[in-house]
Amino acid sequence: MDRTTAAISSFVAELTIDRIPDRAFRAAAGRLVDSIGCAVAAIDSEPARIARRLSAMASSSQGATVIGLPRRTTIELAAFSNSCMVRYLDCNDMYFTARGGGGHPSDLISAALAVGEAVGASGAEVLRAVVLGYEVNGALASAVWLRERGWDQGLNVVAAASMMAGSLFGLTREQLGHALSLAVTANVPVRQTRVGHLSMWKGCATAGAVRNGVFAAMMAREGMTGPPSPYEGASGIWEQVTGPFEVQLPVVPGAFVVEDIHTKMRPAEYNAQGPIDLMLELRPLVAVEAVEAIEVDTYYLTHHEIGSDPAKWAPTSRETADHSLPYLLAVALLDGEIDQQSCGPERIADPAIRPLLAKITIRERPEFTARFPAELPNEIRIRTTGGETVTRSGSYPRGHRENPITDAELDAKFDRMTAMRTGRDVDVCRSVRDQLWALRDVPSIELVMRPLGTLALALP
Repeated sequence: MDRTTAAISSFVAELTIDRIPDRAFRAAAGRLVDSIGCAVAAIDSEPARIARRLSAMASSSQGATVIGLPRRTTIELAAFSNSCMVRYLDCNDMYFTARGGGGHPSDLISAALAVGEAVGASGAEVLRAVVLGYEVNGALASAVWLRERGWDQGLNVVAAASMMAGSLFGLTREQLGHALSLAVTANVPVRQTRVGHLSMWKGCATAGAVRNGVFAAMMAREGMTGPPSPYEGASGIWEQVTGPFEVQLPVVPGAFVVEDIHTKMRPAEYNAQGPIDLMLELRPLVAVEAVEAIEVDTYYLTHHEIGSDPAKWAPTSRETADHSLPYLLAVALLDGEIDQQSCGPERIADPAIRPLLAKITIRERPEFTARFPAELPNEIRIRTTGGETVTRSGSYPRGHRENPITDAELDAKFDRMTAMRTGRDVDVCRSVRDQLWALRDVPSIELVMRPLGTLALALP
């Protein structure tokens, strides 16, 4: 193995359950509650339907559950399908590194659930896999910022997923090295996924990486070998994609990445969470018909990611709308909230939104960029036709690690996300939520996953 592969596989092999503190287990359980709530809310989405149709075509002697599919499918298709649902509404968690890179580590959780169910893992073993997956993903994201080089976060996700799956399969250190190599050498995704008008693949790309990471671990379990120097060798990841970097595991000595996660309160791209909060504070102070101009000052990442491309002022899909700061601010001002229906086709098509979009300008303020990522500073000014200006500014949206939510608030978010459930499904969801909080003591993850397969697809 090269040094990078050896460092990652050694960390995974050595992170036993007894080395994980109670606080990290609790944090991981909270990530599961949040992720499953997001997944259940997306059960009827078109990507979920596509993924379930694919899953229904396959079966396995060592299978796993897809949410909303009564019979088991293959491990990798279960991981893919459930990850699509976790990610679809863009309401799952966020991690920022000290350099400003990051991603949505909960995209990985379905790998632990699918492999864990297939091998009969306990809740504690699944939580361990979640902790180490967040750590590997965080370490790679901290080492190099892929988006600035035109590559997508799936390169880190596929690596972490292979390690989560490998740990639950009980792979040796050598096999883990092969799994990691098989994962990253075959899966280098370009960032076109997240540029311009966005397709369904925006929410499914990391699910694809999760599936491929699981499959890499399955191949390594059966004896497949991978190139010995996937990162540092000739024509490897360093030379072709990232340049040299140093991976540090754990990312922060004495703590775990899973404890340092931001929670989204609304289904929208994470950097929009703060501006949405500010717009909702401003809304009672000005009538919509009196708005002459809305000026937004923000940091570079927000401006570049969701506030500069012309497509953001003319969204035609949910995927573009939930990554459009002007659209989200317009809807927040009109409706008083951003919820699961805010980026649906009917809302996008409302002609009342377009005139308001034309009044919104977004610019990067260099001093805000200098404060990122320790802070997420934003300022919104609304100028009225009567000559008045109202302003709000802030740096820590609710759910940010500096403005954290309580477990009770996380439960309330789960309940909002699953509010469309009726009848028996309500009891299933609440039971699953309670089991996830107590997952460390659950003898088999199958007890949690199988009921999720019975959830109804027809919604009122």
